[in-house]
Amino acid sequence: MDYIFSDKIASLKPSAIREIFKSLTDPSVISFAAGNPAPESFPVTELSELSARLFAEEAATALQYGITEGYTPLREAVAVRQKDKFDIGGAGESTLIVSGGQQGIELTCKVLCNEGDVVLCEDPSFIGALNSFRSNGSKLVGVPMEADGICVDALEKALRTTPHVKLLYLIPTFQNPTGITMSLEKRKAVLQLAKQYGVMILEDNPYGELRFAGRDIPTLKSMGTDGQVIYCSSFSKILSAGMRVGFVIAPEEIAKKMTVAKQGEDVHTNLFFQMLCYRYMTEYDLDGHIAAINDLYRRKCALMLSCIDRYIPQDIATFTRPEGGLFIWGTLTGRTDSSDFVQGALSQKVAVVPGSAFLCDTAATSPSFRLNYSTPTDEQIEEGVRRLGKVCRSL
Repeated sequence: MDYIFSDKIASLKPSAIREIFKSLTDPSVISFAAGNPAPESFPVTELSELSARLFAEEAATALQYGITEGYTPLREAVAVRQKDKFDIGGAGESTLIVSGGQQGIELTCKVLCNEGDVVLCEDPSFIGALNSFRSNGSKLVGVPMEADGICVDALEKALRTTPHVKLLYLIPTFQNPTGITMSLEKRKAVLQLAKQYGVMILEDNPYGELRFAGRDIPTLKSMGTDGQVIYCSSFSKILSAGMRVGFVIAPEEIAKKMTVAKQGEDVHTNLFFQMLCYRYMTEYDLDGHIAAINDLYRRKCALMLSCIDRYIPQDIATFTRPEGGLFIWGTLTGRTDSSDFVQGALSQKVAVVPGSAFLCDTAATSPSFRLNYSTPTDEQIEEGVRRLGKVCRSL
């Protein structure tokens, strides 16, 4: 039988990252390709204790249906923490618990964008968001990145010359895939441009609390007070990725529409894990736990960068030096395509992600590649980078 797929899905390609994961069944492969938090960052003992008490005390609630907006105590705790620590939310804003930050991205596009509307994105950007926008029928227009974030001149030109722009998608802090953080000056300029051209901003901030160097920069959401910024974040990188618990803070009118859209997708986010998150937030030291994670990532990032300096000559490739998050972005010198390097790395039993996987134009090439330092062991980081240096010198 011939299968005819919908126009929204027919042109979608599998995530390059998920395809690379298939090669990781070989235990001899060193993976720098994941975007996962470090396994040792999970508070397993505490979550085990909380789970046992939750089943003993509130099993009937935890195993039942819940309201779409999210478990009320968790929503309130998230709203209070975001306001107190980051000055996010307040009057006229609503908090919605979603099934991971990915759903927050998808719901935003679904409620704001019609078929054929344009979403402006940093180029490169998070592949999960790009495919969400594509699956909703949006057109993607990429805006190039600079060392301190999105190119403001190129963004202004795109806003001025591109018809039907509905949404500007940004990861301003420890961006995926580059690790770059947008400067305060650029954040101010971006907010002004969005206001000038009447475009909503979706600020995706799953890595914002993973700062292990430098100073915090205010979020776009905390700086934008005119209801033009939708804020999306998650517990995935600070507690557990597998729980699939994220949150959106948005103007009430938008949050209501997102709630209706969510009802058609999954009814509500996993209630047991919502309750587990709430109990961890209120019974344990979440901020202390995050500080310990940042100590871990500070060390692992420094190790990978020191290995890069030792094994990969600067005239062959350059690398970003992030102050937080999970990723380092490498760029081959004098090349337009990193596919040979990626294949060569895989032949040496090292998995990295090609930069082309993160581009708005699926036919474009990239001289770059993404490395992750959170999941491999120290020994794997040392040996994996040594092998990458060998591949670089062979090209």
